[in-house]
Amino acid sequence: MVESPMIEACYTCRYRRIQCDRSGIPCRKCEKGGFECHQKRPIRWVKGVAIRGKMQGVSYSRLNSPAADEQGLIKLRREDQQDLPAGLGDVSVSSLDRVSKYYLDYYNDRICKLFIVYDSNHNPFRNLISLAVKDQLLLSAVLALAARHRANEGQTFNGIEAPVPWMDNAQQDALVFKHQAIQGLSQIIGDPGSCRTDSTVASIFLLIFLDLVESGNDRWNVHLEGAKALLSLSKSLSQVNDPGWTVQEIRSFITKQIYLIETLGATFVRPNLLSQFPPANEVEMGPDTVEQSFLGCPEQLLNAVQFFSLQRDLASAGQGSDACIRNSSFMVESVRSFDSHSWAANLPQSTRHATHNLATLAQCYKLGALVYGQRVLDMLLDQDTSQHEVVQNLFASIEALKEDATLFKCILWPIFVAGLECRSSIEQDFVTRALEKFWTVTRCLNTVNAGKILQSYWQTQNCNENTLSNWVLDIGQLGEDWLLI
Repeated sequence: MVESPMIEACYTCRYRRIQCDRSGIPCRKCEKGGFECHQKRPIRWVKGVAIRGKMQGVSYSRLNSPAADEQGLIKLRREDQQDLPAGLGDVSVSSLDRVSKYYLDYYNDRICKLFIVYDSNHNPFRNLISLAVKDQLLLSAVLALAARHRANEGQTFNGIEAPVPWMDNAQQDALVFKHQAIQGLSQIIGDPGSCRTDSTVASIFLLIFLDLVESGNDRWNVHLEGAKALLSLSKSLSQVNDPGWTVQEIRSFITKQIYLIETLGATFVRPNLLSQFPPANEVEMGPDTVEQSFLGCPEQLLNAVQFFSLQRDLASAGQGSDACIRNSSFMVESVRSFDSHSWAANLPQSTRHATHNLATLAQCYKLGALVYGQRVLDMLLDQDTSQHEVVQNLFASIEALKEDATLFKCILWPIFVAGLECRSSIEQDFVTRALEKFWTVTRCLNTVNAGKILQSYWQTQNCNENTLSNWVLDIGQLGEDWLLI
């Protein structure tokens, strides 16, 4: 029996950093070398909660034992953390241990404003706290996100760990809380009643953000698909149970942000990796508002990016047509005509922020979408259009936001698109500095990995100067599915 060839290199060859012959499973190189050939990264089960480091071999039961705190596995030893800071308002946290209270307050103070354009009294991430103190799964996800971000503060953009006394403890705490969240999720996912609850959907939603903080290439796409499936299942329940206004608001927010993450996330992964749910015309996005948005990307531009990704996927599957070309050309011109200043000026009156800076934020996404759309059109037409002017304008927009950390934290996707279009060392240095600034503001490790991906891509381009290359397909063939937003 002849094995059918693989579409992409096997995981084993990618891990070994050799060129796979894609002959089948197993491929000839793995078979010859005596290696086990895996098409995708295998799940590695280990005894304990971590593969390496100080938590290697430590079991979940040991972490839950009374002696665990004495052993220092989840203790914070930093002297100035003995008294927990206030800030959780009227939320009842009396039943929580000291470490959990600390990270819950950290989530309230740091995480809630990190993943929203503008913080406010109606921040949906902060509204999750009242649900979390009543739901162990959601609480574990919240604490894991907070602890992982806290641990990242002891690292630099270049991957060097600073000798801070609390870093190892925060890393260990993050592993413990993540283990609790994943274990809790696996226990209830088979229960139709439990898995459809809003707290379960919210937990999965936060695990996507945990992946941003951890690396940007772990299980975000799996969590995304799970969240979409549960939102679809619970849609009918919401019509019957008539949830409270606050819960309904959280559900609506999660649905919108899932659409945003899916749309921008699809641009840097393999074609057809993500299912399209919900379709753009079925998402009740409502008016754009920066107090209820993760990144502040205008809806019109999101819809355009989703359309471009669909055309890319069709073309990669050999289903491109003259209609695809016409529609893509029309959409490119639609993006080009988008008025960022008008969009910012017409935001709801309750938005009391600098219109000029919001217009610049929208301009970053407009120019990024324009570059992406043109590259998809180039793929359909088998051409290479100069994007020099558009990219230079994108550089200028990125530079203009550098002094506004609140908005700068929202533009990793446009920065990465700009990086893929760099044609000189000066441009590459600019993008690298922008990524380093983004890391300083956010402490999300997907930013560090974005820099590594670009460095590798630039080296490849330098070695293949005479070869026509279109990154809308190449970037999804790097062996990982990256979420760079």
